[in-house]
Amino acid sequence: MAKSTSKSDTTIRPLHDKILVKRDDAEVKTATGIFLPESSKDKPKTGTVQAVGDGALNTETGARIPLTVKKGDRVIFTSYAGTEIKLGGTEFLMMSEDDVLAVID
Repeated sequence: MAKSTSKSDTTIRPLHDKILVKRDDAEVKTATGIFLPESSKDKPKTGTVQAVGDGALNTETGARIPLTVKKGDRVIFTSYAGTEIKLGGTEFLMMSEDDVLAVID
């Protein structure tokens, strides 16, 4: 579960098949050494899973279907994945596990 560093100690617990991801920092310079201005930086499509839900509900059996990803996994996700959330000055993405394309080993 992700904890904020604000005055009130807030904990976020994703529901069902949702995961909380901290996006990787954007590159500040190119491979050739040119520094990028803030406006030209692309938002990375990679990040680290901070918290996971308890799984989707199987409507036929009523059992939970466990998630494939776990806390601490580095993942690649789709360009428009999730909803941006700001907690204690840190930005996170809340997304469905379906938005995850791959786990980085």
